[in-house]
Amino acid sequence: ARPRARGTRACRAVDCAEAFNAGRVRSGYYRVHPRSAPDAFTAYCDMSDGGGWTVLQRRTDGSVDFNRAWKEYKDGFGNFKADNSEYWLGNEKIHQLTIQGDYILKVDLTDWDGEQRDAQYQRFQVADEKAKYQLTFGAYSGGTAGDALSGGFHPETRWWADLNGMSFSTRDRDGDRYEEGQCAREDTAGWWFNRCHGANLNGVYHLGGPYSAGTDNGIVWYTWRGWWYSYRAARMKVRPAAF
Repeated sequence: ARPRARGTRACRAVDCAEAFNAGRVRSGYYRVHPRSAPDAFTAYCDMSDGGGWTVLQRRTDGSVDFNRAWKEYKDGFGNFKADNSEYWLGNEKIHQLTIQGDYILKVDLTDWDGEQRDAQYQRFQVADEKAKYQLTFGAYSGGTAGDALSGGFHPETRWWADLNGMSFSTRDRDGDRYEEGQCAREDTAGWWFNRCHGANLNGVYHLGGPYSAGTDNGIVWYTWRGWWYSYRAARMKVRPAAF
């Protein structure tokens, strides 16, 4: 048997919700093993906010570069040791997690004044690599940050800002609908781009909030602070709807 990473709690649960229901109520890194996944892997479990959240992505300080190639986004990258570190869990792991059933996505955002807001979506799922890790999600089901993922914040934006049904794109694999360019290269991030987005949580970590750049390449959630404000912290996490 391989030794566990320091600080990682042993767990045979299929996700953090099952771990929570088994009495593991302390937030931290756990080994989880989705039903169809070939191996267990390490993920941060947020046992606050009702508990049972598996954290897919986290931005906190700009210490990790999110301008990565396809394979890195597939496998995951970042710091999987510190409690408040930055990471991307990995598209393959996110796929294995979310095909297990009906999952809720919750996005947690913090601005540079310390204000916190969130957005929640039903039926969040990421397809397999053959389907280019296509993103699908259901209705916006609440929160204070607004619905930036669907592009429905303005009637003229949905056709190019709706991320539902979008393939994942990286600098070396273009899956967007931007025929004149490549969103992942212009915004220097891997993400489910359309033409390009109203939300991109893997963008450049700009200090201070408002920023100037050639493109809206920050950590963006349009419906709270627009395209030209980059958040201090962002987190994507999932939990079964039946939890």
